[in-house]
Amino acid sequence: MDLDINQYISIFIEESKEHLQSMNDVLLELEKEPTHTGYINEIFRVAHTIKGMAGTMGFSNMANLTHEMENVLQATRNNELKISEDVIDILFKCFDAMDESVNNIIEQGIEKEDKNEDLIDELKALLNQGVKSEMKNQLDNTKPELDSYLINLLKKAKEENLNVYKIRFTLTDDCMLKAARAFIIFNTLEEIGEIISSIPSVEEIEDEKFDKEFDVIIITDVDKEKLEEEISNISEVESTLVEELKEENFHISENKDLEHEIESKEKLENNDNSKKNNSTSHNNKVTKTVRVDIDRLDNLMNLVSELIIIKTRMDELSGQSTKATMNDAIEYLERITTSLHDAVMKVRMVPIERVFNRFPRLVRDLSKDLGKEIDLEMSGEETEVDRTVIDEIGDPLIHLIRNSIDHGIEMPEERIKAGKDKKGSVILKAYPDGNNVVIEVQDNGKGLDVSSIKNKAIQKDLINEKTAENLSDDDIINLLFAPGFSTAETVSDVSGRGVGLDVVKSKIESISGNIEVQTEINKGSRFIIRIPLTLAIIQALLVKVSEEIYAIPLSSINEITEIKSEEIRDIQGKEVVLYRGETLPIIRLKKILDLEDGLEKENLTVVVAKKGDKQAGFIIDGLIGQQEIVIKSLGKYLSKVKYLSGATILGNGNISLILDVNSLI
Repeated sequence: MDLDINQYISIFIEESKEHLQSMNDVLLELEKEPTHTGYINEIFRVAHTIKGMAGTMGFSNMANLTHEMENVLQATRNNELKISEDVIDILFKCFDAMDESVNNIIEQGIEKEDKNEDLIDELKALLNQGVKSEMKNQLDNTKPELDSYLINLLKKAKEENLNVYKIRFTLTDDCMLKAARAFIIFNTLEEIGEIISSIPSVEEIEDEKFDKEFDVIIITDVDKEKLEEEISNISEVESTLVEELKEENFHISENKDLEHEIESKEKLENNDNSKKNNSTSHNNKVTKTVRVDIDRLDNLMNLVSELIIIKTRMDELSGQSTKATMNDAIEYLERITTSLHDAVMKVRMVPIERVFNRFPRLVRDLSKDLGKEIDLEMSGEETEVDRTVIDEIGDPLIHLIRNSIDHGIEMPEERIKAGKDKKGSVILKAYPDGNNVVIEVQDNGKGLDVSSIKNKAIQKDLINEKTAENLSDDDIINLLFAPGFSTAETVSDVSGRGVGLDVVKSKIESISGNIEVQTEINKGSRFIIRIPLTLAIIQALLVKVSEEIYAIPLSSINEITEIKSEEIRDIQGKEVVLYRGETLPIIRLKKILDLEDGLEKENLTVVVAKKGDKQAGFIIDGLIGQQEIVIKSLGKYLSKVKYLSGATILGNGNISLILDVNSLI
């Protein structure tokens, strides 16, 4: 019966991501403390686990790379190789290669085709430099040490007139796949007798943790000459040495940890079969998963149980109830559905740590590439956001951190001249704020030069000089988010290609978030991102525009007011009104949404909406009320429609479109 590997891809991806993150964290710590054996052991354990998982799934490139990593790490554990900067760098390269493979599996269902030959060569070169090759497991004349279990087996074999042999196999120097050759040897021996032990153990032979020699103890009914004849035809075996074990020349070992491997052949066979699975096609769709605390699931189950109870109660009341008893039941149902909503929300929530934990490595690599000294301080990793938001926020944060390190923080010598600590810092923090989560990226660099941004924008024809004169500092800083804008003088791997902050802005706005910037010369800059806790269910205000019903997210609304149509003024082609001592831009939703425009009323209802620190007034025809709505996507064909972020189905079955406040303002 063939095992369908495809069904396990999602589990493999989830666990691989966790193990790789663990490896990344420990590598960063090992770089600080190269002599810490605990870190080396932990990286070895993770590499070994990934190798086993990749081998089982048939991802041989990953399995081969982790195997070579294990060899290097084992050499460091045996004090044959010293942890140096070169070793750390190569281990990080290995991590990147594996991470890339896992991402490839997520996107295409198969690992990347690159066999990592260059990396494997680098790992082997490290071993050749540091490890003094010694012949291991040499056959000695001392009595073999066996545990009491094996002693009893051997005694029983003698009673049944069976022979016990210890065979030393020496493979040729040019044997490429030692584990595969060992499997053939084990397979051949199983046809002759029963293998009861191997030295080293089967796991170590599978992992090729031997030079070119290993020992096997076998019970068989054939004599020594017949045994030698049977094993003499195995290719890539340089020599075999067969020694008969007799009761008088073995004794019980005090070492109870000696591994006896009665199922050696089966284990090696399983390993071989798993390698064959590499030819299996992994084209099944990878599902998105969330790990959930069991207490949250218990709570969900209890609420569903209550839902069933109230349904039964309402069935009973339907034929004989009074209005009062039915109202009580409906109120009870409402309480349960609200609790159910909260419980489902919590199930979808994951800590933002999932995004944050990739950044220490990013900062380490960038600071090294740019020759800067930078500390990363993170806080609020436990802040929870919706799983869908987690998937979207990673790339914008990477851009912002790169931007802070490359543009914001000065070179060490510049910082010393400016009277600063030569080591710069990037602060990344998250915290909840009402129905939003706020993420801040702050640096203590040189800050944003408004005049430089203005000149660059004029140079790139984003604005003309006359317009530039009338812009406030905040407006000029917002030009950073214009497509194609970059202040970098040269193009590098880090920046200067004109791709960055415009991508950040559009990505954040696509998840109904917004971004603002605070800066101070020679003190640094702070980018503040606000994103909704969830993209699934929100509180919204339903409004009437012409004959249509639209929903505006409540989190974007400041207040609702009335203004007189005569108070609206036209300034440079834009309508504004003086409101609370400030100029409020007016947006006529009928005009923007291309709806029929009737006679204008004297008193206009205006919804004052906000986007960061900006405000605008939406003119509507009527208010329907506040309602909890479930957001539905418009689908890929309508995803580019301006001013709309989705749709919802109302209680009467009609569809209401949800206005995208960010794009309207």
